Amino acid sequence: MFKGELYLGAGGGSLFSKVDFVPGVPLAFKQGSFGGVSAKYISEKNLGLLVEINYAQRGWKEEFDPASDFSYSRTLNYIDIPFMTHIYAGGKTRFIMNIGPQVSLLVGDKQDMSQALSDHLDELRAEDEDVEVGMQYEGVYELKRVDYGLAAGIGMELKTGIGDFDLEGRYYFGLGDIFTSRRSEQAYFSRSASRVIGVKLTYYIKVF
Repeated sequence: MFKGELYLGAGGGSLFSKVDFVPGVPLAFKQGSFGGVSAKYISEKNLGLLVEINYAQRGWKEEFDPASDFSYSRTLNYIDIPFMTHIYAGGKTRFIMNIGPQVSLLVGDKQDMSQALSDHLDELRAEDEDVEVGMQYEGVYELKRVDYGLAAGIGMELKTGIGDFDLEGRYYFGLGDIFTSRRSEQAYFSRSASRVIGVKLTYYIKVF
């Protein structure tokens, strides 16, 4: 009979994020960091449940003509709570896979816009106050406070005498939109969902 095992841990890592805008916006991945605490319960051989609470710096960075002085990035700070099925194979060195839903709460955001871009937008709006430009920028639409999607990761676990070390590559696919969608209300974007790639190292100690 398999005896259940409970592990508590803490960890963090780097991430690269962007937002899938429709209509499209030229973007590059924005680098950030994330980290927090974890609880892992192994309920049976090769299978368990993983729950985390992480603080994550997500958002997007826009691409412009290098000849211009335009630049823009927006940092979205979230509390991420993934609930994932944990699958593993091996002994002291294990292959691991985690997959499941994630709910996120927006706790802060910051906009960084160059003065050249700000002046350009002011000029365009002065010429035509109804022109639809910069709809993704602060002050146009309010950000939604709750995000949700699917998280999945694969990696390796090393079990040692001082604890376990999990190194994992993870991908988050947002199912919700960060802005109100025109599919449900009158708005500009029909899609504004987060995409995040990350690498995380977590240290676990066994409780029982």
